[in-house]
Amino acid sequence: MFVTTRSLDHHGIVSGIYDELEIGKVIDEVLPKFGQHKLAHSIVVKAMILNCLGFVDSRLYMYSQYFETLPVERLLGSGISASDLTDDVLGRTLDEIYEADSTQLFMQLALKMMEIVNIKTQLLQCDTTNFSVYGDYNHIDGSSAIEITYGHAKDGRDDLQRFGLGIITNQYGIPLFAKAYSGNASDKETIIEAMKMLQENITFPDDVYYIADSALYSDNNIKSMRKGMKWITRVPSTLNLSKDLLISDLEFKQGEDPRYSFYETIVEYGDIKQKWVVVHSSEMQKRKDVTFEKKIKRILKEAQKDLKDLKKIEFACEEDARAALERWKNGNPYCLLETVEISTVSTRENGKRGRPKKDEKLIVHYVVNAKAVRNEEITLNEKEHQGRFIIASNDLNLDAEKMLDYYKNQSKVEKGFRFIKDKSFRVSEVYLKKPQRIEALSMVMVLTLMVYSVAEWKLRERLKETGETIPDQVKKQTQKPTLKWAFMLMREITEVKMKVDSKVVTQIANMDEVKGKIIRLMGKNCEKYYF
Repeated sequence: MFVTTRSLDHHGIVSGIYDELEIGKVIDEVLPKFGQHKLAHSIVVKAMILNCLGFVDSRLYMYSQYFETLPVERLLGSGISASDLTDDVLGRTLDEIYEADSTQLFMQLALKMMEIVNIKTQLLQCDTTNFSVYGDYNHIDGSSAIEITYGHAKDGRDDLQRFGLGIITNQYGIPLFAKAYSGNASDKETIIEAMKMLQENITFPDDVYYIADSALYSDNNIKSMRKGMKWITRVPSTLNLSKDLLISDLEFKQGEDPRYSFYETIVEYGDIKQKWVVVHSSEMQKRKDVTFEKKIKRILKEAQKDLKDLKKIEFACEEDARAALERWKNGNPYCLLETVEISTVSTRENGKRGRPKKDEKLIVHYVVNAKAVRNEEITLNEKEHQGRFIIASNDLNLDAEKMLDYYKNQSKVEKGFRFIKDKSFRVSEVYLKKPQRIEALSMVMVLTLMVYSVAEWKLRERLKETGETIPDQVKKQTQKPTLKWAFMLMREITEVKMKVDSKVVTQIANMDEVKGKIIRLMGKNCEKYYF
């Protein structure tokens, strides 16, 4: 008897959701297979997503090694083996994705997903980030490909070149738009471009809101918003109008959530009438109080050092001494001066030391003597205004608390970026030879996020509908598990093949009640990979 085992684990769930969303069908229509290539591009993309969602330290280009322990035929199709998934196969598929326009391909996949998954889009959350990469990438003049170059490093790696990525998700964090950008692209420009491209290609209900951080809020962007587009964004604190509002004495209204209070006003900016809501967050206040105290202590220490240096200077006249003291006061508003005194110091003209002779001419200098202390009035006043920020919307009828609730949902797209930057992707170590493949890879990364997000949403919805639960990390029952934890619960599910004489028997081992429940809840497209 000959026995082989392969780790099935959660990969059947990934494959099932891939099939349910008809991703392979759309890819085969857009990227038909030509020539003698054994694998369709849809199979290669499925393999890439399985690799990405393996949550291991396997690099994207290590396909053969990664799939050697998996039941490849069960997951990808009859006659397919791990050795078929080579670097060349991956490269050809990425090239075809780029040639087909990866952004348009993703939107076609998003449209198909929206047809299949019954979710009403209420919020469209827009954000951008960038990724550092190793290696040299030469941009060809005239090429429409992104440029891998130096730009603002959001990860602090100014020594590395990078590319940008813009994503728009719905309120559940499911991506509907993805586009790669050059590493030096401006967030203010890319975020409005992404919003416009999405609106041109996918029709949404009139009551949908586009949500973004302060990168969206500029005079040009506000003016260029299409008529009928409802938006919510954070107002930069650098605007003069917002600066004044943030330190004004305002009458706040307590929200239903005791952590927040609100002040509403109507303003006009970018020729657009809009509602501004000044939000005070007690939790933000606590966090900022700590950093504010550290800031004041540092400023006071530096101011006292500057004053000590000032006290060493000998001025030619009293007016010069007082002018220097005034300049110090203007530059240090967080400090007050105590025991201020301008005194004189006389020295002998020839520079000699000792008691001067009778009627000897002396040189008179003026010096400052003062002590700096903390200006409690100013610091307390500024401290009182910590924890404030401003959000804005062109929907003048939108309730302040609802506006904040919608804006806070922006964390879903930020969560998506954290997912994509997970070490499983190894983005910073991927060297794909040319920018075109990086651009195509970024689409696959966001497509992976789509599969993951839909699967997580579906599992939670099915648990809620059925009233069932699964154990969380501390063995408490939950209806809101992360999909990654559900995947952890499915470890050790194994495909066992036993060959006795010429007969091959295949069985699934290490199944238990919780694993079976998860598979059943995920539906028939997932069940077929396990039973």
